[in-house]
Amino acid sequence: MRIVVKIGGSLMKEGVPAALVADVASLAPAHQIVIVHGGGDVVTDYATRLGKEQKFVVSPEGIRSRYTDKETAEIYQMVMTGLLAKRLVAALARAGVKSVSLSGADGQLLRGRRKTKLLIVDERGRKVAIEGGYTGKVVGVNAALLDTHLSQGYVPVVSPVAAGESAEPLNVDGDRAASSVATGVKADVVVFLTNVEGLELDERVVAHLTPAEASSKVPKIGFGMQKKIMAAVEAVEGGVQEAVICSGTREGPLTKALAHESCTVISNQ
Repeated sequence: MRIVVKIGGSLMKEGVPAALVADVASLAPAHQIVIVHGGGDVVTDYATRLGKEQKFVVSPEGIRSRYTDKETAEIYQMVMTGLLAKRLVAALARAGVKSVSLSGADGQLLRGRRKTKLLIVDERGRKVAIEGGYTGKVVGVNAALLDTHLSQGYVPVVSPVAAGESAEPLNVDGDRAASSVATGVKADVVVFLTNVEGLELDERVVAHLTPAEASSKVPKIGFGMQKKIMAAVEAVEGGVQEAVICSGTREGPLTKALAHESCTVISNQ
């Protein structure tokens, strides 16, 4: 089975989750695994230490994101690729897993299109257009690069930094990047590990949704889960058999996700 795992930034704040590393180590001999990681809070922490105040904007749909100017893009790439990805590779190595860290900018792994304008809601509730900065959208995946590593038994660890048209680093959403990777490598499943058990509505976790049902729920949920639902839907519509949203804080988080234990599954079945 080919599995893409997105490790949410909430799980990376206190270091690499030991239970997840152990689970990857147990599954890697029998499966091909690609990891895409987040880490926005860590980026904010290091940017603050460097004296670079971070600005966040909200889209008309209610989705909150980092405004990325050139300096922020450089800090983002430094922390994501130079720190967090290397932490993951080191933790996996200690567990006996062969892995390699790749920025999305390496080998044009993630090709991005820079957003020239962003439509946001300002402090007074008005819709305004601002310069897009160094925020982008993934428009292509160099799946052959990942296939090369997977065929040699490596677990690629991908940082969500895309290469723009002029090879400039672009901040791309980690969940959407994981969806693009899963579609690109024709994964069987993409798993979004976060700090909650799944999509919760009416005080219970929704066990299963079709892509259409999931899309209809987006206006009713918070921005963090919104991104995961949208990414999950994109993956399934792109040919991935199923997308699973679940907690990464429990023992055996990936194994339990594949077994559909206490999670939200989005699929056409």
